[in-house]
Amino acid sequence: MNAIAILPIKTFEEAKQRLGDALDRPTRRVLAEAMFTDVLTGLRRCEGIDDLIVVTSDHGAERIAAGYGAAVVRDGQLGHSHAASLGIQQALESAAQRVLLVPGDCPLLDPAEIDDLIARPMAGRSAVIVPDRHGTGTNALLLSPPDAFEPAFGSGSRERHEALGRAAGIDAQTVNVQSLALDVDTPEDLSALEVALASSHGGAAHTRGMLRQLARIES
Repeated sequence: MNAIAILPIKTFEEAKQRLGDALDRPTRRVLAEAMFTDVLTGLRRCEGIDDLIVVTSDHGAERIAAGYGAAVVRDGQLGHSHAASLGIQQALESAAQRVLLVPGDCPLLDPAEIDDLIARPMAGRSAVIVPDRHGTGTNALLLSPPDAFEPAFGSGSRERHEALGRAAGIDAQTVNVQSLALDVDTPEDLSALEVALASSHGGAAHTRGMLRQLARIES
């Protein structure tokens, strides 16, 4: 089985604008870069992932992706769903049998949980939808084959992806994955991430280091 992970990422300069009340723009940029690096690190440690594709228009993200051996697809910043589709097209050209779409802001990603997800039996055309901690968004999407249906991320995407699966006549399961539940978009998400990091050891090294440094500056 050839499984490829696809990681669409906005430009770091424009990332995490909803954190504007908590972090200034340079700090948001550094946080976005740290989380993206941790996600790449986790994916590279997954035994079930054969290759990585990063879809971005950010030169810094390109350099980081290249350092992790990921293929890079240039994106015209037309949105997360469009970037995901570009990644899927590249994966199909690489003869992928299934793809895992993941965001760049889930730094708690656990390689063992990802391997379990990738290894799930998927008969025929099928999909696995991984919701966010609120149960409304989609924090990962496993598609077999890669073009089982066209992703439609954004607000309320869990139900939208479930509906797309039904419309395509495929088996679309919704599965909770603890380490993918928390993505960071709001100050509340950031606080939840800090609590999760404080109560755990190991993992998310770049994000941990960045937040420790920020705490020292603020103290």
